[in-house]
Amino acid sequence: MKILACDDDAEILEALNIYLSNEGYTVFKASNGAEALKVVSENEVQLIIMDVMMPVMDGLRAVMKIRESQNIPVIMLSAKSEDTDKIMGLNMGADDYMTKPFNPLELIARVKSQLRRYTSLGSLEKKTSVYTTGGLSIDDEQKSVSVDGEEVQLTPVQYKILLLLASNAGKVFSIDEIYESVWNETSFSSENTVAVHIRRIREKIEINPKEPKYLKVVWGIGYKVEKL
Repeated sequence: MKILACDDDAEILEALNIYLSNEGYTVFKASNGAEALKVVSENEVQLIIMDVMMPVMDGLRAVMKIRESQNIPVIMLSAKSEDTDKIMGLNMGADDYMTKPFNPLELIARVKSQLRRYTSLGSLEKKTSVYTTGGLSIDDEQKSVSVDGEEVQLTPVQYKILLLLASNAGKVFSIDEIYESVWNETSFSSENTVAVHIRRIREKIEINPKEPKYLKVVWGIGYKVEKL
């Protein structure tokens, strides 16, 4: 597996290189967003660890550019721990978020979790590979999503959330259930994280995200994909 580590702090970048290399990963390094975009365009990368604040091009803008054409899992790094910064990173297309200084063991665990989802998306259900409700269709064998015949590009996390709900159309999942199923870990303060991803999915699959046809909230309980 090949991982891009991007941080303008040389010591942190080298630490990332050591941690990841020790786990057997091939590591590409970049010191700003522009360099990261060049690496991604020239190499096959399975995961990106991206710092937020960097010169030339910051991590958020770089992730936005990457998301225009690729759904590589992205873990954002930042010295800031406020919810607003975390939500901004997720809104820009990140799949996970860690604050610095970080625990190397936790970082590796999150890397492995993201890579498992990226390489085996949709392993929740194997009885059928296509889930359809109304004009929304998910082909889990092809890992594709379409609405009224038009293909929709989702990130790995967005895809897995939608797959969980669409493969159980009509069933309501709590925020904790969604988080624990998709992130494969116990939920701690997961409401904002899940809500951000739900909002991004709606923006991609709904004609009017404020009046969703497919992805509905059940107030006080959770979310469901409507069975149409």
